[in-house]
Amino acid sequence: MTAPTTEVPAPPGDASQSTRRERVGWYFYDWANSAFSTTVISVFLGPYLTSIAENAAGCGSDANPCDVERLYPLGIPVAPGSLFAYGVSLSVLLQVIVLPVAGAIADRSGHKKQLLALFAYIGSGATISLLFLTGDRYLLGALLFVIANIAFGASIVVYNSFLPQLAGPNERDTVSSIGWATGYIGGGLLLLLNLVAIILGGDDANTAEIARWSIVSAGVWWAAFTTLPLITLRNRPAVAGEHRGSVVTDGFRQLWKTLRSLKAYPLSLFFLIAFLVYNDGIQTVITMASVYADKQLGLEQSVQLQTILLVQFMAFGGALLLGRLARRFGAWKTVLASLVLWTIVLGLAYFLPAKQPLAFMALGLLLGIVLGGSQALSRSLFSQLIPKGKEGEYFGLYEISDKGTSWLGPLLFGLTYQATGNYRIAIISLIAFFVIGFVMLLAIPMRRAIVAAGNEPPRVL
Repeated sequence: MTAPTTEVPAPPGDASQSTRRERVGWYFYDWANSAFSTTVISVFLGPYLTSIAENAAGCGSDANPCDVERLYPLGIPVAPGSLFAYGVSLSVLLQVIVLPVAGAIADRSGHKKQLLALFAYIGSGATISLLFLTGDRYLLGALLFVIANIAFGASIVVYNSFLPQLAGPNERDTVSSIGWATGYIGGGLLLLLNLVAIILGGDDANTAEIARWSIVSAGVWWAAFTTLPLITLRNRPAVAGEHRGSVVTDGFRQLWKTLRSLKAYPLSLFFLIAFLVYNDGIQTVITMASVYADKQLGLEQSVQLQTILLVQFMAFGGALLLGRLARRFGAWKTVLASLVLWTIVLGLAYFLPAKQPLAFMALGLLLGIVLGGSQALSRSLFSQLIPKGKEGEYFGLYEISDKGTSWLGPLLFGLTYQATGNYRIAIISLIAFFVIGFVMLLAIPMRRAIVAAGNEPPRVL
């Protein structure tokens, strides 16, 4: 391989200076990190960590059921079935502090690629370290997951902050949708390889071991494919001006300024709150689906894998389909329609019969169609509401409930299960997030909000 040429900085925030090669490289970070959100969060870690927690609690028999046994990390009573949900909530509560600061640092640094590499390799390293999650080491597993999820979120903040520099207002829905679609293919491909390993493993005794190595494979995949965007993306001059002194100190100072400045953009703030509500529901459904399928529906892991794989490839088509619909009807209207479909998905999930894999897979088809597009279009909509020069710090706030991160939903799910011992009630409780989010998003005058942020609205909304 020849040595890379000397990088020539492009003007900050100038989408016209981006190249097709740079956009393709940007798409591939979605390909790289989606292995974590799919293989680790959506499929393997929830059931695997729950089993480790149940083993530590010594439960699982009729005489000692897991819905009444408790673990006591730091003296806090925790149901084994709620541990993973609480771990997700804790990681996102910490992200409330970390991610906006990471975004502010990205805006005030001319070295975004290096920041992306830092967070990506911390996250992938913690994921690979889950190799040591065996026996009753549930605290080790929870700690490594919290580190990985925080780093994952921080890397997405930096990644998203490139979007306004790569695409203008009328291209952004398309570029964002292609990125999400690429991610679903990447995450789906690794999941397919893991499914083959499960099938070839055959013996149920090997399932847990295969799950552990599948989690590790996601960390390796994430680290390996992160090299592609690092090669193709270009650093640009800091959009908020170069920092003076410590970039970390400036990041915290800028976070405080950002929070205070939000009152100057009330419609952008209202959209952000609406997104945090409905996307918290989306992420909780993705995160807890494997636990629901395993513990409530009694479906084998091979069925779960096949369904999640089906969702991945349907989401690829769904992201592109909803992107096309957005070009015709507008992203705002398309996202509103997607929230109605999410409500239907949850209602159907509540009534799914146990041990009926075809019914579960059919629901996965519907979920896949709506999944990618609702997230991709929300990202492009929010990018239109960000004042120029504040992309990183605003995406830091946005990422608090973006890809793989949520806290109110898992907390509600965990508390509902702990109170009722019923996963069906826990899953249907999430419908509130979509109803409230729909009402809030409907109330936003989107074109006026974009103009108020100092940006040019796209032709249709």
